[in-house]
Amino acid sequence: MKKIMLIALVSCLTLGGFAQATPCGFQYGKTEADSLKCLEEISLFKTYYDQKNYKEAHPHWRNIVELCPCSWSAIFNTTYLQNMFDFLIKSAEDNDELREQYIDELLNAVATRHQFFPRNYTEGNGLGFKAFYMIRYRGKNTDDVMQAFSLFIESIEMEREKTQPNIWDIYFRIAEQIARAKQDTTIMIDAYERATDYIEMAINNFFKDIDKQLPNFENLEEAFEKGQIPQADYEHRRQRLSQDTARSMQFITNYERTLKNIENIFTPFAPCHVLEQVYSNKLEQNKDNLIALKKMLITMNKGGCTGSTLFAEILNAVHQAEPNAQTANLMGYYSLNHGDYDAALNFFKEAIELFETNEQKADPWYMIGLIHQIRGNYIEARNAAREVIKLKPNSGRAYILIGDLYAASGNRCGGEDGMPLDFNWAAADKYARAAAVDPSVAEQANQKRARLGFPSEQDKFVRGLKAGDTYTVRCWIQETTTVR
Repeated sequence: MKKIMLIALVSCLTLGGFAQATPCGFQYGKTEADSLKCLEEISLFKTYYDQKNYKEAHPHWRNIVELCPCSWSAIFNTTYLQNMFDFLIKSAEDNDELREQYIDELLNAVATRHQFFPRNYTEGNGLGFKAFYMIRYRGKNTDDVMQAFSLFIESIEMEREKTQPNIWDIYFRIAEQIARAKQDTTIMIDAYERATDYIEMAINNFFKDIDKQLPNFENLEEAFEKGQIPQADYEHRRQRLSQDTARSMQFITNYERTLKNIENIFTPFAPCHVLEQVYSNKLEQNKDNLIALKKMLITMNKGGCTGSTLFAEILNAVHQAEPNAQTANLMGYYSLNHGDYDAALNFFKEAIELFETNEQKADPWYMIGLIHQIRGNYIEARNAAREVIKLKPNSGRAYILIGDLYAASGNRCGGEDGMPLDFNWAAADKYARAAAVDPSVAEQANQKRARLGFPSEQDKFVRGLKAGDTYTVRCWIQETTTVR
């Protein structure tokens, strides 16, 4: 009976044949007997693995790999492999030969799995995990560490922005270790250039995914309001869209955390004077190498070296050779820092046109708002801040900017029989909103709000106002607020 059931399962899974379109030329085995054996091994492996009996699961895993490696992609799943081999390697601590055998099996599995399941795994990803496990299990051997470091670089250059955060973390820690041992800062600079370039690309790609989902949310809401879809369908589709967005946000959070960690490690190695010394030598050799110039530019910008004449020289060279959103944005900052407000506005507007994601566009819009604030153009400054909020609703600094504009409106809104200090009610609203949407600026917003002066009880009384009344602030502000 067991054999009949397995035969039926084989027929169902292979759709009547054994020669599947796989790198193996077959899926479950070259012959019917092989396929029956393969399915039995998969069943036994799953049984023992689910029981966390990794010692008994391992021989069945090995049989699957040898007999039918194209049968089931999960046999190469990172979680399966790490759980099982971590146990086996630790259990063989007193047997060096067996321990090394287990490590070799694991390294070979992650390095070759793309050959059997090219849709599930990539060669670059496999090399990255091979390097990861070499460090994990052979990290005390200098030769293995250097080999792993080379594999990390090879993996990253293959995977680029798809390199996973955990690979970046350990790669940079190893770069630090080697740089300290060799007393060679250029190793860290090279690693930092590579990391910032690709991680920024990864973050931007996920923001693009989120931006693509926004019209889907809007269309879904509109269809539901018009009664075009039932509530159950609406809730299901909205939940699915929310899950996709949340997944992208989680990746962004992970990459941003990784980048922050990398920046913290890198900063002590390369203060501005070191970067200037290294890049002064590299600039002459790479003045026509746009890729190298871009990396220098990003690194100096991240390192806070934007006041350097070398930074200005590199920035101008890159922007003239290939104007792009990032260089336009940096040119805007450079012009602003040198007091050229007209040029800064033009560069920030150019950056807005060239940037692709809402997250990216929000920053130059905010800078435009600041320039208008400096110039006393309050309406234009508020318009720019409102553009930021459209693109990034949780931008606390945009709300703070509007609050600052309102709080500074005393001379503009005085005279006649207006309510003294009523503009601060509107300012308080914006500071409160900033604290509510963006915890990172909550303390700053609350401090600004606490320093505000409000209309006196006498001023409110003579105008027939009491706390809780709705009130419209006059002059250029024209916002409805609440009497305090």
